[in-house]
Amino acid sequence: MISATWKHSRHLVVLAVIAAGLLYLLQPSPGTGLHNSTREFTDPEEMLPEDWTDPAEIRRAWHAAIVYLPDGDQKFIETSVSELQAGEVAYGRKLPAVVYMHGCSGIWSGTHTRMQFLAGNGFVVIAPASLARKKYPQSCDVETYTAGLYRHTLKMRQADAGYAIEQVKQLPFVDEDKIVLMGLSQGGITAATFEARDKRQNVRARIIEGWTCHDDWPEYNGVRAPASEPVLALVGIDDPWFQTESVGNCQPFLNPHNGSASVVYRDAPLAGSHELMEYNSPKMEVLRFLRRHLDFSAAVILPQ
Repeated sequence: MISATWKHSRHLVVLAVIAAGLLYLLQPSPGTGLHNSTREFTDPEEMLPEDWTDPAEIRRAWHAAIVYLPDGDQKFIETSVSELQAGEVAYGRKLPAVVYMHGCSGIWSGTHTRMQFLAGNGFVVIAPASLARKKYPQSCDVETYTAGLYRHTLKMRQADAGYAIEQVKQLPFVDEDKIVLMGLSQGGITAATFEARDKRQNVRARIIEGWTCHDDWPEYNGVRAPASEPVLALVGIDDPWFQTESVGNCQPFLNPHNGSASVVYRDAPLAGSHELMEYNSPKMEVLRFLRRHLDFSAAVILPQ
């Protein structure tokens, strides 16, 4: 016979477990301050043009970067920039790499799943955390699908991307000729519009997820990749972020002669999705593109 005291204690334990589980689910991805829900944003009036490309701010985004590495047998490990630069990581051969740019809301669980997928398929994947900057205004509200709250965010994201590419090229186990710039949403805009300052920032290819390449702000519009860099763009025809105006897709801005492609998903559930890499079909599209343009033949690993 179970005593009343034990029943009461058991109920408290169950409630505690449920509460802990709910708390875990509600938490943004690891890294306090790296997501809209945990970040204290800077008033836009306090931002100065020199803040956008301040070297100290760019380094903050780099040092807070999320890092995933291949770990053999189609697995991956998470590490940090400090461990990379301390020489604690070594491989017997040069590996391809992806510089991954997160969306406007910062690091979230989807950032990790995309990076884990790429690392599990043989890529070094590093995502600079732009929200780690000391001065950073809020640029979007994901609850209302409102973007463009601070126009100059793109300059900051582009600066973070360029510095990350330079740093990744210096890693001894990375093939500097096989680096890809990839991003989701605002990160996809960054990948589309990024312009290398010099050869230290050149990449082999670009991947855009959840962006149309059309915008009224000219610096957000189009694709800036040179002819040497093929581009893969993925978008749903009914993406919830782009329903207030007719904005099309990236095809008009892509080079038809270098293997670039714009994939527009027209069937549910992909048609109405912004986060397309949550599904296997876009994952396969990305891996086929990477294989084709990086001469990379690692096995394709998809989640069950």
